[in-house]
Amino acid sequence: MKTAAILFENNSFKKEFNNDNLDFADCELVLGFGSRDLLADEKIFAQLRNRFPSSELVLCSSAGEIYENEVLDNTISLTAIKFSSTQVKTCEVNIADFENSFEAGSSLIRKFSQNHLKLVLILSDGGKVNGSELANGMNSVKEERVLIAGGLAGDGARFEKTLVGLNKMPEQGKIIAIGFYGEKLLVSHGSLGGWESFGLERLVTKAEGNVLYEIDGRNVLDLYKIYLGKYAEELPGSALLFPLSIKIDGTDEPIVRTILSIDEKNQTMTFAGDVPTGSRVRFMKANFDRLIDAASEAALSCLEVNSFKPKLALLISCVGRKLILGSRIDEEVEAVAEIFGNTAIAGFYSYGEISPLKPFGNCILHNQTMTVTCINEMN
Repeated sequence: MKTAAILFENNSFKKEFNNDNLDFADCELVLGFGSRDLLADEKIFAQLRNRFPSSELVLCSSAGEIYENEVLDNTISLTAIKFSSTQVKTCEVNIADFENSFEAGSSLIRKFSQNHLKLVLILSDGGKVNGSELANGMNSVKEERVLIAGGLAGDGARFEKTLVGLNKMPEQGKIIAIGFYGEKLLVSHGSLGGWESFGLERLVTKAEGNVLYEIDGRNVLDLYKIYLGKYAEELPGSALLFPLSIKIDGTDEPIVRTILSIDEKNQTMTFAGDVPTGSRVRFMKANFDRLIDAASEAALSCLEVNSFKPKLALLISCVGRKLILGSRIDEEVEAVAEIFGNTAIAGFYSYGEISPLKPFGNCILHNQTMTVTCINEMN
């Protein structure tokens, strides 16, 4: 397996790490994560296509690009990959062609033969697709041994529209899956948030999809403001500092849900993922050092899941973490790099992360979480 990292900035290819002497005309797969404005430029797409003429070119808009151990904005971070024996297959669907995201997810995975399939990497529109339903749909048809990981495209802090593309100009509504086949392929994953829970565990008594109405029979917005104290006056901006921990029946570990908006008129809160009625919840708060430590722990858990040194570590973290950590954001990527040593690192900041909670289990939608997917090939 060979990899190369290339940075596109200011309308040209600025940096390149190609220690494997990878011939770009011969690489099988190129992953590109970049700002929406750059990916929407037809001239830039032509430059990328010319640089990688025969590769499967997958592009995804981001809320920040990860290039080696840096976090950048207004760039395109590109990773070129050549495998020795692993086979790569790509498929795409458009959410507009389906009744819901569940059906889109199940249809997408059905496009793959699951014989010798090890990993499916998902890059999805981050505005039109319900990530929770997408994950449930994929889980409904995948075989147990198949790892599904990935994330929802971003759009910086604008939250206007996201773009994803497979071998053509990126556009809204697309969901792309990349299947990796091979007996010599090694994969592992890890996912962790690092948020601190506080207050009592409570019961969701009324919710519809990702809109929460009541907890313990009480209006959720009133209850939330009590917990926020002085930060209640800074809503909705302060909501990023206080996500929700959700424990769903059938899962051992809680997942994190980001608050997208509040509705004062209807007294509701909308989250970046479903909050099922009957689930158990606790409020959470940010601790900067714990967020960074969690990135290290996510990397370490990859080594525990499958103890091999990765050739490539794909990092997908949350836009909320980036906004909260601010100037310290590089630290969480550096923390991962320190664990893996001489490993190629790439990725982006997303509107939702997709990864299992336990080794090679069903994937779920995460928010405010660092997820790491590691890849290598046996000799």
